[in-house]
Amino acid sequence: MSATLNFIDAVRSNVAHDRIHARKPTHDLERWSVGVIEGLEQRDGHGVFEVRTPEGERIELVVTLAIRDLVIRRLDLEDGDSPIGSQVWYRTRGG
Repeated sequence: MSATLNFIDAVRSNVAHDRIHARKPTHDLERWSVGVIEGLEQRDGHGVFEVRTPEGERIELVVTLAIRDLVIRRLDLEDGDSPIGSQVWYRTRGG
């Protein structure tokens, strides 16, 4: 394996990921915030959700691609529907 790939793997493994759920959590509710998905993108091998809080603040949540895909599947969308506008529950790094 090249030194570049080793470096990329090391950087990815040290990313502090946010937490996100498609459904209301059943535990520690006071630790979770609610928001609405306003955008989705893939950046540096991660999924990035742009979420608007009830106060109107925009935040970015960085998760693994597997978590991004899981959240989107659990939103109960019809085939071809966009997750934009869907409600999610989240915790930012360290939250």
